Amino acid sequence: MADKSKPKGFRALRLILLAVPFVAVLWPPLYNRTEPAWAGIPFFYWYQLLWIVLTTVLLMIVYGIDRRNGQV
Repeated sequence: MADKSKPKGFRALRLILLAVPFVAVLWPPLYNRTEPAWAGIPFFYWYQLLWIVLTTVLLMIVYGIDRRNGQV
């Protein structure tokens, strides 16, 4: 059961942080190209690999928010 005394802003922040990688990777017109290449790797590939790292960082932030609010 959710505690009503917890600020709602943290819930919205968590949802936004979790939605960012979802939208960034599931909208192909954003990354469906080969340029700019990085170290010979087409943009299409390194963009997706970059989001693996960024998603990990965002999940760590959401986990930290949850721990601070006593939800984990």
